[in-house]
Amino acid sequence: MISIAIDGPAGAGKSTIAQRVAKHIKFIYVDTGALYRAVGLFAVRCNIPHTDAAALISRLGEIKVELDYVDGQQLILLNGQDVTGDIRGPEMGLIASDVSAYPAVRDFLLELQREIARRHNVIMDGRDIGTVVLPGAQLKIFLTATPEDRAMRRYKEFVAKGSGITYDQVLGDIKRRDANDMGRATAPLKPAEDSIMLDTTGNQFEQSVAQVLAIIRERGIA
Repeated sequence: MISIAIDGPAGAGKSTIAQRVAKHIKFIYVDTGALYRAVGLFAVRCNIPHTDAAALISRLGEIKVELDYVDGQQLILLNGQDVTGDIRGPEMGLIASDVSAYPAVRDFLLELQREIARRHNVIMDGRDIGTVVLPGAQLKIFLTATPEDRAMRRYKEFVAKGSGITYDQVLGDIKRRDANDMGRATAPLKPAEDSIMLDTTGNQFEQSVAQVLAIIRERGIA
């Protein structure tokens, strides 16, 4: 099986780019950030403070997170319920960033991610795919962009969905997530030594997709 790892900070376009590229080359797309969001949602629904590591970890045995695919679209199932739409939004993003810092949560989801890669050709995106989850991936890409550029993309997405959030709020969330992701002790956000750096600042979506596809073709992967 062939694995492509795409890492990078929040708002760099990892998920949308990886999803489009996966469809183009007929690989399975795996959004690992959604798995952490599902764990965060479990905490919210059970009234467990997501900052209380011990309380959350003590109940990991009650959590079953699964990926399903319908017409090429990835669905996230939490204890058998489709929560794909429930895990999106800036609040869940910050909660996911917090719970992903707990080593026990990362270990809990690690084998699920690796098992998917053992069974399928995958494009997997996240924060530590190339460094921890799939260190043997045939191709590793680290997507990045300035915080301001990433915030503007996210802000436009939220506005399109009718959210009343402001650009400054989104920028603040982006910077907090960067600090959390890069500063955590376990699996911090950083490029793998053998990753290809791709800065998408100023790009239109299709430009970034084309750049990733060009890298894949250059490697002779698909």
